Amino acid sequence: MAPRILSVVGNRPQFVKAAPLHLALRERAALRVVDTGQHYDRELAGVFYEELALDPPDHHLGVGSGSHGAMTARILERIEPVIAFEAPDWLVVFGDTNSTLAAALAAAKLGVPIAHVEAGLRSYDRSMPEEVNRVLVDALSRSLLCPSDLAVANLAAEGIVNGVEVVGDVMADAARLFGPVAERLPRSPLAALGLTAGGYLLATVHRDANTRQPALGRLVHGLSSLATPVVLPLHPRTRAALERDGLAFSGNVRVVEPASYLAFTALLRGARALVTDSGGAQKEAYYHGVPCITLRRETEWVETVTSGWNVLVGDDADELAAAAAAPARPGERPSLYGDGHAAQRIATILTR
Repeated sequence: MAPRILSVVGNRPQFVKAAPLHLALRERAALRVVDTGQHYDRELAGVFYEELALDPPDHHLGVGSGSHGAMTARILERIEPVIAFEAPDWLVVFGDTNSTLAAALAAAKLGVPIAHVEAGLRSYDRSMPEEVNRVLVDALSRSLLCPSDLAVANLAAEGIVNGVEVVGDVMADAARLFGPVAERLPRSPLAALGLTAGGYLLATVHRDANTRQPALGRLVHGLSSLATPVVLPLHPRTRAALERDGLAFSGNVRVVEPASYLAFTALLRGARALVTDSGGAQKEAYYHGVPCITLRRETEWVETVTSGWNVLVGDDADELAAAAAAPARPGERPSLYGDGHAAQRIATILTR
């Protein structure tokens, strides 16, 4: 009898991570999907089902936005009866969001085994909500599916050794599967915006710490001062923060609406460099051979920095300007997080 697997997604990076795994599980398990609704804008959520050939979710919780505590509480309350009803053999969670933590907490209290995709990542900055989430979920999980040997070492340092396996990164799978598709879009996002490959920077800003003062003001100033054109798909959280604080990007920054996954991938592949505070986008840049400038002082994807493809600048305008003027592009790009077939390994583990 095929195992019953309940997969929980809630935001843009999780749709991307789930796509290759759901494809791998379709023929091997009874797969059911919960969308918590943590991202509810169509370009941040709904369009991903269409683009990535994901089946519509079986359950939609519709939690929307809110504070970390309120969002986590709403998901925890709404997902508990879903887990009890589905009675899965495994509950699969991805990454480090509030959806991940709430689903894992509910499953643990119901005695349902948890499989954590992207287990073992650490920034060692407990001021980040994501760091708190990932540490707690790793402690609750029975299957810890790690993208790298460093992630395994991080878990071992915390005394977690059972159920730990290196499988690679499912986002490498997504880059392998969907990168070529992005190149063949009927209407090129670069052409639509009048862009030339290599002639612009692609930027994203959305992290909680960067949408509060004084960091937000520094980032607005830093990005607006760059000599190179910047394309900035504006996250709803960032838009609201700018309106709240009376700030606006200027200079060479071109603010556009949030991009779908394939459109964003096409823009990324054509960019001179990516400027971001996103964890997932750092890896996407690496997989597509694009230098990354990270608007943080730490990263859970340490290997992208040590390989020379990623530089951490925080919200310092001078460091940002220096990195943007001459983006690092080392010749060597080793396979840091597997070979792009992590989903098959995870499917084998969950169905064996």
